[in-house]
Order: sequence, then C-alpha cells, then structure tokens
Amino acid sequence: MQAYEALAGVYDALNGDVDYRSVADFYETAFKRAGLTPELVLDLGCGTGKMTVEMASRGYDMIGIDGSADMLSRAFERKGEAEADGILFLQQDMRDFELYGTVGAVVSSLDCINYLTGEGDLARCFSLVHNYLDPNGIFLFDVNTPHKFKTVFADNAYILESEDCYCGWQNEYDEKSGLCRFYLSVFTENEDGTYARTDEEQCERCYTKEELQRALDAAGFGEIEFYGSTDHSPATDTDERWFVKAICKK
Repeated sequence: MQAYEALAGVYDALNGDVDYRSVADFYETAFKRAGLTPELVLDLGCGTGKMTVEMASRGYDMIGIDGSADMLSRAFERKGEAEADGILFLQQDMRDFELYGTVGAVVSSLDCINYLTGEGDLARCFSLVHNYLDPNGIFLFDVNTPHKFKTVFADNAYILESEDCYCGWQNEYDEKSGLCRFYLSVFTENEDGTYARTDEEQCERCYTKEELQRALDAAGFGEIEFYGSTDHSPATDTDERWFVKAICKK
C-alpha cells in the first residue's frame, strides 16, 4: 500500500492518456441499465481522486478509499481545487476497510483489483464490498487481463515521459504464480533543472475470468458480466482490460 510513494506526485502526468470521462460514462450507463440511481458511491482505490472528483461533478456523494497517504494528499488538493464538498476521503486498506453505513454503488478503476496479490486478498475485498453495498447495489471495476500480462507486460521494459518527469519501467512476469513485478525509476525535475531519482517496486496479480467469477459468486454477487471496453462490448480473450459488473444479492 506504500508502493505509490514515488509515483504519487507524477501519477496523473504519467496517466495523461486515461479517459476518466469515458469510464465515468460506463459507470452511469451501468447504473441506468441496472435501474439504479445511487446517491452515495464508494471509489475503492481512489488514488489521486481524479475519478472521485469526476463522479462528484456528476452529482454523486462520494467516498474515496486508498491505502497511500501520498496519493490521498493529491486527492485532497484536487478536491479543494474542484470545490467538491461532497467527497469524504479515507486512508484504509482495500482488504480491511470500514464504512459508516452502506452505499448504492462501489466503483474501482485503473486495475486496483490486480494489486490484491496475497492469498485470500481478493475474497476479503469482495466480501467487504458486498457487506457495504445496499441490496441490489452495483459493483463495477476493471482489471488488466491475462492477455495483457502475457504480451504487454511480460518481461518488457518501457519509458513513460511527461513535461517534467520521466519513468523507466521494467517488468518481470511469472506466469506460474500469476505475479508481475514492476521495477520503476522515477526522475522528477527540480527547480534548478537537475533531476531527483526515486526507485520503487510494485506488484500485480493476473486474474482469469473464472477466478474473478468464482470470487464474486462466493461473496454473494449475481448478474456478473464482463465487458471489453467502456462501450459495454462483450469481453474477449484478446482484450487488455476487462470491465466487470456485479450486483449485490442479499
């Protein structure tokens, strides 16, 4: 949960190509198709709060949970800039969070679920989501797919650049364990033109569609559907990201 210490300050710059509005549109379309009008929504693994603020701008009362104090610091700044008063940010672990009551919807974006790497982590997270959802409430999340782990991540290396930062990224994927380790070196520009370097390691677990389905079933979810994009197209084995919908049955 401390893995984003180095990336917190440059996270948004390095994810500048993410279409948060399209993902928010996906959430709202899923709400409508399920016949739901949730007032209170939990953003699980909210990071710097970009999705949280986007959803708040659409009229939802939001709770944002993240384990990283550095990421939440950026989220608080964004909340103030947007004058988004209807947001509550909490520093909590996705595997062991507590809310004051239930919510109408839980959303989780940018493969937060893949960061549940330990034995039983997925089951604990899904069980808590189910516990804090209203009956027939909706759970929406996305994951990196097996295809992406095998072909895009694999043991490849990448360079990410923005105007004032640079990130060298080396992957190490073990198909047998399903774990992919990311070794990151982040260079950020100082005021005098020099660069400061910070190194960190992150890890994601590859989940198959069957593993996700079983975990959702066991937690008490039904009406589970997998999509290949934010336009609700059917999921395929060659998608790099799956968007998942599940309804809380109580």
